[in-house]
Amino acid sequence: MPRIESLGHVGIYAEDLMKMRDFYTRVLGLTISDEDLEERGMTFLTADKDREHHEFVLMKGRVTRDDAKVIQQISFIVPSLDDLKEFHVRLLDEGVEIDRIVSHGIAFGMYFFDPEGNRIELYVRTPYKVPQPLGDPIDLSMSNEELEEIAKARIPA
Repeated sequence: MPRIESLGHVGIYAEDLMKMRDFYTRVLGLTISDEDLEERGMTFLTADKDREHHEFVLMKGRVTRDDAKVIQQISFIVPSLDDLKEFHVRLLDEGVEIDRIVSHGIAFGMYFFDPEGNRIELYVRTPYKVPQPLGDPIDLSMSNEELEEIAKARIPA
């Protein structure tokens, strides 16, 4: 039977393409791999152009009701707890309100909203096998060792 190996990319519509482009490049650090701003109104973004041409696409033309929820969340993997902590500082410096920061046991995740209200998660994986869903609140001012202990404590006996 055929199988899917992993997520390829996510594309979302944007009301203000340039504002969203700025947020995802300047604040989150994604790189523009290609774009057509004039005709199609598309920006292709990647975390690592050598590995993947694009993991994320912004396209102008979002049209919804004000209360419509069109995206559950967009999650980006970061390489380490230190990266997650640095993003926390960067987002606060940008005036981004952090919704929650949790240990899932299998990962540490930080949730917030982009300029158009899309829920974003930045997360770092752990090596622990912990049943989901789980979301223990954590404080990123704790040491990496203390945070690891919180995740480890949720490994089933």
